[in-house]
Formats: sequence, C-alpha cells, structure tokens
Amino acid sequence: STGLTEDQKEFQKVALDFAAKEMAPYMAEWDEKEIFPVDTMRKAAQLGFGGIYVKPDVGGSGLSRLDTSIIFEALSTGCASTTAYMSIHNMCVWMIDTFGNEEQRHRFCPSLCSMEKFASYCLTEPGSGSDAASLLTSAQRKGDTYVLNGSKAFISGGGDTDVYVVMCRTGGPGPKGISCLVLEKGMPGLSFGKKEKKVGWNSQPTRAVIFEDCIVPVGNRLGAEGQGFSIAMQGLNGGRINIASCSLGAAHASVLLAQEHLTVRKQFGEPLANNQYLQFRLAEMATRLVAARLMVRNA
Repeated sequence: STGLTEDQKEFQKVALDFAAKEMAPYMAEWDEKEIFPVDTMRKAAQLGFGGIYVKPDVGGSGLSRLDTSIIFEALSTGCASTTAYMSIHNMCVWMIDTFGNEEQRHRFCPSLCSMEKFASYCLTEPGSGSDAASLLTSAQRKGDTYVLNGSKAFISGGGDTDVYVVMCRTGGPGPKGISCLVLEKGMPGLSFGKKEKKVGWNSQPTRAVIFEDCIVPVGNRLGAEGQGFSIAMQGLNGGRINIASCSLGAAHASVLLAQEHLTVRKQFGEPLANNQYLQFRLAEMATRLVAARLMVRNA
C-alpha cells in the first residue's frame, strides 16, 4: 500500500477481502472442474468491479487506471485466471463507453457493468495475432446491416459470454480498413468452436468465435468505419496494464505462500526459514515483486 491514497487503500482492502473470502477457497475447484464462476463475478460487480474505469452515468465506477491496477492486483491474489477474464470484460465495457454513441452506451454498458451480461474481445485470428492489422474477418455493408464472415481464435469467455466486441475488415488492407462491431449472442450466423483444452486458466472458457453470413446492424458499429484498429489498440493499451496487474497479484500470493512454507516446514530439526540461502531467495522474490509493481503503477 506504500504511496497509495486513503481511497486507494480502501479499494485495495475491499478487493483483498473479496479475493480471500470469495475466490481463493474455490480457485482450485474452478480450475479442476472448468467452472466459469458467473455468480462470484456478479458479486464482485456489486462492489463496482464490473466497470471500474467506465463513466458513472451508465453504471461504471468512474475510477482511474491506477485505481484499476490496484484492484486487479488485489483480486488476483484470490484467482488470477478469473480476474484476468474480468479485466478483459472491463476493457470491452470501456471501449463501448469511450467510443460508442449515447444510444450504444446506454444500451450496452449498464447490464455489462452489473455483470448481468458478460463481454469478450475478438481480435486474434487463426492467422493473425500480434500482427493485428492483417486480420481477415470481413464485414460487407448491405443497406443498414453488415454481413460478417470469418473467425476469431482463443477468445476468452467465447460461447459463455453475451456481447462480442469484434474487429473486422470493412475496407482495404492494413489498419485503415478495420472497423469495430458489437455483436450479441443469438445473432443469426454467430457460432462457436469447441472449448479449448488448456493447462491452467480453466476458470475462463476459451473458444473460437465463428461468423457465417452473420447479420449485424450498422447501429452496432463503434465509431466510424476505419476507426477499428485505433479502438482495438487503445483498448489493449489499458488491457496490458490490467493483465500485468493480474500477474502482480499472482506473484504477491506466491511470495506469501513461499514465506508460509519456509516458516512451517522443518528440516534437520529447524524451520527452513532459518536457512540463509532460502532467506536470500525469498528476499530476491520480494524485491522483484516490488520493482515490478512500481513499473506497472508508473505505466
């Protein structure tokens, strides 16, 4: 909590308490049984964690990026996988709040901020990940609708979520031909691949999202045609800090577990904590954690 304001310390305490009581005891079960913990996330949304940096007039908490980082770090001490999904959800709501018009903001954001509905971010494709400007999913305009064809890969929450923020090509090659559409589950032509088998991170399902002549109203486009790449990148600018914050929380919890193990476990008649080499290792871990935290908060 060093250097935090009183308000930030309060957010941190609420999130740490929630992580300890509502997430940590169930983390292993969620992972083992591949449970998407919808009810727990809705409880978190009651604390304001469904739209942390979204404007209050559509149900958001209106907090800063730094406040958000502190909250995600604290929640991740309970379950990094679930918190990482929540960070993606928050990013999607922020994108609609920031780039949507008033009608779109009031139509989508309130039910997302309360986590009555959940959102997924659809950028990565089977043939384009880091090189997002080369994406192939296409949207042909026909009157007041777009006809969407293509697929997205490795989408967090895919198939279990309600709202999909999709980057697609409405123009020529390169970043200037990309637009951003908001799809809702149940739209004709929207389907999902099989649930991916993963090593860990199983509390958030991951699937391909598939568009086959999927009809999307023009009223579901965020911003202007050709603005999609910019919207996607601005979302990720914050998203990267969010994910880094989740990693900090996992590291923080790991340091505490290691410390506890050294205190409890005995070898040769004394606790491991008395071993100078292990003391040094623990100190190195704590130092790297604090250095990483300062870097993330500075960002």
